[in-house]
Amino acid sequence: MKILFIGDVVGRPGREILAAKLKNLIRAWQADMVIVNGENAAGGKGITPEVAKELYDLGVDVITMGNHTWDNRGIFQCIDSDPNLIRPANFPQGTPGRGYTLYEVRPGKKPVAVINLMGRVYMQPLDCPFACADQILKELAGVTPLIFVDFHAEVTSEKIAMGWYLDGRVTAVAGTHTHVQTADERVLPKGTAFITDTGMTGPRDSVLGVDPQIIIRKFTTQMPVRHELAGGQKILSGILVEAEENLGRASKIIRICEYMD
Repeated sequence: MKILFIGDVVGRPGREILAAKLKNLIRAWQADMVIVNGENAAGGKGITPEVAKELYDLGVDVITMGNHTWDNRGIFQCIDSDPNLIRPANFPQGTPGRGYTLYEVRPGKKPVAVINLMGRVYMQPLDCPFACADQILKELAGVTPLIFVDFHAEVTSEKIAMGWYLDGRVTAVAGTHTHVQTADERVLPKGTAFITDTGMTGPRDSVLGVDPQIIIRKFTTQMPVRHELAGGQKILSGILVEAEENLGRASKIIRICEYMD
């Protein structure tokens, strides 16, 4: 099983490079399924039904979210009805939507479970993501060994701790949120593929997708600013995880970086 995961897609620039590159990436890596973090996909904050459809039309199978899940009110039109658009599972009980999904890659084969979790350090005070992961894994026991986790978190220590915590219990733990791809991809000793941050898909010459001058002004004046996405060259960041279909153990994780003017 080969799973292609694309890091935080930021606004129109991110969708443009995804449109230009994704089909070739699927073909080149012979990916069986595609997961994309889409929490910044609509104008840099949140997602809409139209943008979600655009991503699906490009070949995306499952969309994960994060701390910007609710930033675009359009999400409430589809979050409960779309089984493959998931938000962090450790939002409080009763929150709209779902925190994980089972995606059937091929008829007759075990599905791939995709779990979305969010960290708590410098983030919203959500339920414990570690305890939430334990509960979901209990629910998935005997259902499928193929389990992919998007852990949307701020600090490297929390992400790395989650990787070790879930080692041998899930196929992969991929960090998102900080938009900078890390160079620590590895398969942990018990068979879980891990990377601290998958990186961003959007404007390369930016500060996390935003025009650098705007963010510089914010830091130097300490005044509020209106975020505007940067232009120029675009980057697509992602990973390819290869796993044993029957056991769910990862055998390989490869970082992917593509550029487009």
